[in-house]
Amino acid sequence: MDISTENCIVEQEGNVLIVTLNRPEAKNAFSPQMLLGMYKAWRLLDEDDSLRCAILTANGDTFCAGMDLKAGADGDHGATEEFMTLMGEVPNVHWQALLRDNRPNKPIILAVEGYALAGGTEILQGTDIRVGAEDAVFGVTEVARGLYPMSGSTVRLRRQIPYCLAAEILLCGEHVSAQQALDIGLINKIVPKGTTLDAAKEYAAKICANGPLAVKAVVQSLREHQECMSEDDAMVASDALAGPVFASNDAKEGMRAFKEKRPAEFTGT
Repeated sequence: MDISTENCIVEQEGNVLIVTLNRPEAKNAFSPQMLLGMYKAWRLLDEDDSLRCAILTANGDTFCAGMDLKAGADGDHGATEEFMTLMGEVPNVHWQALLRDNRPNKPIILAVEGYALAGGTEILQGTDIRVGAEDAVFGVTEVARGLYPMSGSTVRLRRQIPYCLAAEILLCGEHVSAQQALDIGLINKIVPKGTTLDAAKEYAAKICANGPLAVKAVVQSLREHQECMSEDDAMVASDALAGPVFASNDAKEGMRAFKEKRPAEFTGT
């Protein structure tokens, strides 16, 4: 697609947006061109009703090593004029790219091959369904470099897995194997090396077969109705999302298709 950059390939397959980190020579460490491509991809996912979900994956044998420490040391970030102009207009563009701020209103499926360390595991926490290869390695390792995980792990990780396990990962800065990640609920599934994208596409096909308005409403509830809300307040907010879904043409089509024993043909209306 024309929003692809040198370090981030953006493609559409049917109703699925596939975002591929493409800087394998640097272990897919973040670059301005990568952030620019991801930012544009997530905003497109929000805006294009033909897109039902996205898959985030990477080229090479490392999913993502996070911040480019070499560039951070010498100050050469390789920022293009386009990226600098965008930062002037959208100051948190990097956090939007990394799924910390303003996450898309549709599901994102993660496919991890190899290492996903520091920012690689931080961006994981902004996704919804996560597939890891059997040799995948995770970890929020910033403290080992004397750094702080600024992409949200101190807030999100403790909400997604048990507190003491989040504390261990964040404070020790050690690696987490794919099996450990599965056991603690950090990822959904382990598959053979080289097959994570195929597995992610299977999840995407299931999502795309469902009512798009219902899916967006569920995503919004998952994003917004956090543990800090009382259960009663969360239920009221959830009911507000449910109303328009039940009043939609898709809801009528879904019930009609069930009665007629056929696949539903949803239109997103």
